[in-house]
Amino acid sequence: MNRSRRERADQGEAGEMAGGTGRRGRSACQTRPVDWSTGYREYAAPAALAHALACVWVSVIPAAGTPPTRVLPDACTDLIWRGGNGVSLAGPDTGPVLAPSPPGSVIAGVRFRPGAGGPALGLPLSALRDQHLDPAGLRTGLPGGRGADLSRRVHGGLPPGEAVHRLVRLAGEMVAAGPPDPLVTAAARQLGRSGAREGTAFQGSTGVQISSVARDLGISERQLHRRCVAAVGYGPVLLRRVLRFRRVVSRIDADGALDDLASLAAAAGYADQAHLTRESRELAGLPPAALARERRGRIPAVPPPPTSEESRWS
Repeated sequence: MNRSRRERADQGEAGEMAGGTGRRGRSACQTRPVDWSTGYREYAAPAALAHALACVWVSVIPAAGTPPTRVLPDACTDLIWRGGNGVSLAGPDTGPVLAPSPPGSVIAGVRFRPGAGGPALGLPLSALRDQHLDPAGLRTGLPGGRGADLSRRVHGGLPPGEAVHRLVRLAGEMVAAGPPDPLVTAAARQLGRSGAREGTAFQGSTGVQISSVARDLGISERQLHRRCVAAVGYGPVLLRRVLRFRRVVSRIDADGALDDLASLAAAAGYADQAHLTRESRELAGLPPAALARERRGRIPAVPPPPTSEESRWS
C-alpha cells in the first residue's frame, strides 16, 4: 500500500474489476482479472473514467501483518473498501500519514484525480482536508445521502471481487453526476510540469507562476484558488508543491536509490538540493535518502497492459 495512498481485499480469491457508466448513461462496464495474492497493486481505471480516476487498487496484507505504511500527499481522494468493515473515505492529505496494516486485511480502492474528488463527492474537499472518514463517519459525512448509499451498496460483507466491481461502478455514477472541474484539471496539469519551479529565472516568483496559470485559463488568481480549494482541498501553491514532490517519489520508486540528489532536485523543479530536503521532511516526514530506503521493497506493482481478450477491459 502507498498513497499515493491507501488500503485493500481477499487473499487467494479470483476476482474482476468493473467500470462505471459512460457520459451518455450507457454501460461502460469493463472487466479484467485482479490478482488477490498478498501485496499492493494498481490497475488502470476504465477508459470512460480515466479523466477522473487515477487508478483502481487492491491490497492484501499477509497474515503476519506488515509495518504501518507511510502514506504521502498526492492531491487525490480515495474511496476505500475493507473486508468486514465497509467503505471509508481518505481526503486530501497535506503531510505524511502512517496508516496501519492489520494482519490479513483485504482492501480495495478507487483514487480520484486532482480536481475530480470534490465534484464527485458533492462537497468542497477543503472540508475533508487531512481527514479520514470511517464507515460510520462516511454514512453521515456526505451530502444528499451519498455516504449512506455508498455504505449500503458496498458493505463489508461483500466478496472482494464484487466490492471492487461496485466501487468502480459507483465511482462512475458519481463522476457522471459531478464531473471534474475542467479548469482545476488543466491547472493541475500545468502546475505538475517540472518547469513550474520556485525562485528561478524560468518562473520569476511564486506569485508570477500562479498568475500565469490563472491567466492561461482565463480566470483570476482568486477564482483559481477558490476552485482548487473546492475541487482538490487546498490552493494552487500547495497543489504545485505536492505534485512536484510526487515527481521525486516516482523517481525514487523507479530507481530504488538516490545517487545524485542535486540532479534529482533540479530535474524535479527544486531550487537546489537543500530545497528538496526541506520539502521532503515536510511532506514525507523524512529526508529523501531515508524515504528511498523505506520505500525500497514496497513499490506498488502495476500490472502490464492486458494481452488477451480475457484480460482486457471490454
